[in-house]
Amino acid sequence: MSKKKAKWHVNLLTLFPEMFPGSLGMSLSGKALENRVWSYKCINIRDFGQGVHKCVDDTPFGGGAGMVMRPDVIEKALLSAGDPGRKIYMSPRGKLLTQDIVEELATTPKLTILCGRYEGVDQRLLDAHEFEEISIGDYVLSGGEPAAMILMDACIRLLDGVMGNAQTPDEESFSNGLLEYPHYTRPANWKDAKGNLRSIPDVLVSGHHKNIDGWRLDQSELITKQRRPDLWKRYITGKT
Repeated sequence: MSKKKAKWHVNLLTLFPEMFPGSLGMSLSGKALENRVWSYKCINIRDFGQGVHKCVDDTPFGGGAGMVMRPDVIEKALLSAGDPGRKIYMSPRGKLLTQDIVEELATTPKLTILCGRYEGVDQRLLDAHEFEEISIGDYVLSGGEPAAMILMDACIRLLDGVMGNAQTPDEESFSNGLLEYPHYTRPANWKDAKGNLRSIPDVLVSGHHKNIDGWRLDQSELITKQRRPDLWKRYITGKT
């Protein structure tokens, strides 16, 4: 009997296929992988390298430090995947990964993610195959693999059948343009290591759901205003 086809598939072009699935093989995403909610395939770029040593990079034209991944090598790896679906290159110069983009990617049945190394990838490859560049933040990693895992993790948790509470994604940070409100659990009264008694807000045990919802919204707005003025400005603009 053949395995059922996964709802969401990712091809990974990488020099380090052993890095996957990594943390994605654990917890909810790992269980979803076992249940074929999602699937992945690693394509080792090194397998398509040049010469005896399977060279995948060369010195940059114009000089400069480091090495650049060759377009001919990566193209062979890409074409071996068949239908690549939506093509993404993890790059610090790409557009910032947001929850809106995550939700869009989670509804895209097939992705091919290129994980660069060294100084990056020959621009001609990106242009020829119309890769879109996505960044997970304003910092530089040693390679695209950790960034690809973050993108995948954010998408996988939104797939049907992955999260236990269907309401949860609607109440998290960024779902309504705000950061998430604080959470509390038992014990209701807790004394920390410094001897300070810390109690939960009374409204949370009031049983008055309208008041609880109002308190949570107030907290989300306050936290967003204090910590992310950029999000707060966008939120306020959208309300006016």
